[in-house]
Amino acid sequence: MSVDAEAPVHKARKTGRGFAAVISGLAALVLGATVVAVPVPYVVESPGPAYNTLGQTAGKDVISISGHDSYPASGALDLTTVYVDGGPNSDVGLLDLARSWFDSSRGILPLRAVYPPGTTRQQVTDENAALMQDSEQTSVAAALGNLGITYEQQLNVASIADGSPSAGKLRVGDRLVSVAGAKVTSLPVVQQTLAAGKGAPVDVVVLRGGSQTTETVTPTQSQGRWVLGIGIDYTFTFPFSVHVELDRVGGPSAGMMFALGIVDKLTPGDLTGGKHVAGTGTISPDGAVGPIGGIDQKLYGARAAGATLFLAPASNCDEVLGHVPDGLAVVKVATLAEARSAVEGYAQGKDPATMPQCSK
Repeated sequence: MSVDAEAPVHKARKTGRGFAAVISGLAALVLGATVVAVPVPYVVESPGPAYNTLGQTAGKDVISISGHDSYPASGALDLTTVYVDGGPNSDVGLLDLARSWFDSSRGILPLRAVYPPGTTRQQVTDENAALMQDSEQTSVAAALGNLGITYEQQLNVASIADGSPSAGKLRVGDRLVSVAGAKVTSLPVVQQTLAAGKGAPVDVVVLRGGSQTTETVTPTQSQGRWVLGIGIDYTFTFPFSVHVELDRVGGPSAGMMFALGIVDKLTPGDLTGGKHVAGTGTISPDGAVGPIGGIDQKLYGARAAGATLFLAPASNCDEVLGHVPDGLAVVKVATLAEARSAVEGYAQGKDPATMPQCSK
């Protein structure tokens, strides 16, 4: 009996230990899930959708032109995008980070390398929208310049660097009228004038508060160039209207592809020859193509969308090497003219391997 009597007690003890083990296991799982879900100070970049600048979005042309002849275009000139998880927009957990580590199409960056401390979601949204708007305007300027269509532009002081020779003389909002007697019609005019002066003081005439003011500034050297130490933004007056319709996409990296799309729409025939081309890169009014972020992810996104040729900024070449998906050819470009030439050559059957390449 005592054995029988003890049996239930013994059973009860075993059941209690088993229950404790289950609880401990569940607690470990909950703790593990909690740890996995805790946000980590990293940002994960992954391939986003591609948008054909020659096509439509939400039933509207991505690029529409009024006041000038325009032409339908077949094929695709895709701008590429990147999804960014982490920071003000969303949280990245440890599990997300681990998965991304083993996915070659994803990139991992320290949070501080992407967003300054204290950055809010609204700030990111506003900045990206402003950059996109500027990109649209400069892409029109670059496209018209490429086609030899004249337009007017004014250069305005957008910022003044710390320790700048212009500090205390020029002001944010000043409109540049002339530098050393040369009328300011474009940034290259300013750069060429300063280069010719080789660092000598120059008279800078600006429009400020409705009247002209003259300040004498001594240029300084930066990256091998003579500069005034100011940031520039542009005001354009175009001879006709070019409208870009693309919601939920921000930043400046679509500039080159917008410019190519505008060139195609303003010229008879198909720039692409009906082929599927993608790319990325900022654009300046004079047609210079600049570097962008997330090019690894954009290469994968372009291929997933069906592109067979990708136009990459020459200054991003070190990030392109080793990250090109099968079936995608990459050509490096430094100007809109080079990008247009590459697309036209590809349309005519030229082998991309014979075009400028990213190489070690």
